[in-house]
Amino acid sequence: MSRAAVTADEGAASTAIPTRAVIAVVIGNWLEFYDFIVYTFFAVMIGKAFFPSDDPFISLLLSSAVFWAGFLTRPIGAAVIGAYADRVGRKAAMTLTIGLMALGTGLVALTPGYAQIGWAAPIILIVARLIQGFSCGGEVGPATTYLLEAAPANQRAAFTAWQGISQQLAGIMGAGFGLALAATLSPESLYDWGWRVPFLVGILIGPIGLYIRRVLPETLEKHEAHESGVAVLKHLLRFHSTPVVLAVLCIVGPTVSTYVSSYMTSYAITSLKLPPDIGMFATLCGYAAGLAGFPLGAWAADRLGTKLSILVPRIFFVLIVYQAYVLMTASGSTVETLLVVNFGLNFILAVANGGLYALLTQAFPKSVRSSGLSIAYAISVTVFGGSTQFVITWLIAALGDPLVPAWYQIGANVISIIAVFF
Repeated sequence: MSRAAVTADEGAASTAIPTRAVIAVVIGNWLEFYDFIVYTFFAVMIGKAFFPSDDPFISLLLSSAVFWAGFLTRPIGAAVIGAYADRVGRKAAMTLTIGLMALGTGLVALTPGYAQIGWAAPIILIVARLIQGFSCGGEVGPATTYLLEAAPANQRAAFTAWQGISQQLAGIMGAGFGLALAATLSPESLYDWGWRVPFLVGILIGPIGLYIRRVLPETLEKHEAHESGVAVLKHLLRFHSTPVVLAVLCIVGPTVSTYVSSYMTSYAITSLKLPPDIGMFATLCGYAAGLAGFPLGAWAADRLGTKLSILVPRIFFVLIVYQAYVLMTASGSTVETLLVVNFGLNFILAVANGGLYALLTQAFPKSVRSSGLSIAYAISVTVFGGSTQFVITWLIAALGDPLVPAWYQIGANVISIIAVFF
């Protein structure tokens, strides 16, 4: 399908989508990602509950490994649910992901710890994360595709940027819970039961998500749908494999930096020796910066072009991130330095990501758009994003170097810069 044909089908779809439907997609995506990433804010507490050890780093390392496990099923969810969205419709796919995520979150919230049920506890935790990963892998493609197909021709970056904005809102919600709990509970209560509260709240994603998404009109017409999910995947791999590979590489930098940012709570506690409430607040500041930067990046993308809006701030980020971590980790560095530097880095990244979803989604024709974006996103996030916290935790312990996150982000973002260019 030509770019002109892509433009034509997007324009036709956008005229029939009411604003309330777009809001429903964004809210559902927000809740979906909240349930998936809230784990990162309580990784230290979860590690102690499910993987008790005399060495706190071992508990955190195993907890980070379980976080990574949640990414192993994302490519499967992306392929299955992404193809389902290109065959049955975007609405049906997004309804399915909501129910699955609620199930996985409920298991995390209600499973007793190792002290109560032994090895059954970490096994159930892993199963819960696998379900969450399957659901999250299938959410991104249909939701972002829906936003693009609902967008006016001159606001595609502004509409699709809500995928990223909703993820920032999810992070703010998770960090906000963490900060409130760390500030009001004793450390003993926080480690014993307090960390479960945000997951119990997350169970509400099921009924709330299903309720708000019931109003969605469908953007995929019957004559545009494939006969089967297998047919979708065959068509994608036969005719659009190059965009899939480039999209995977484009996402490497953003996903690594995103999960370095969400790791800031654990990093502040274990590497900078700060109390949990400071770590939570640092992460909260990072997500608030992202919330501010995404709209600016989307605005630039719609007016200056997506590639330019992505490349300029990302190159600037690569040039300053090492010195930023030097400032945060220097002897005598203050909490204020940590907060300001973390805010600045995340703001620049968000500006660079503002036009990314529009660039990637438009790389695929409508017939395989959901599956193409889902699979590319899931592969990159699984291989690079999901492993980030585990690898960084291990490297910091092995090398004794708190600057590891900076080097890791530099390498990942250089890969993405090259991919975006092509």
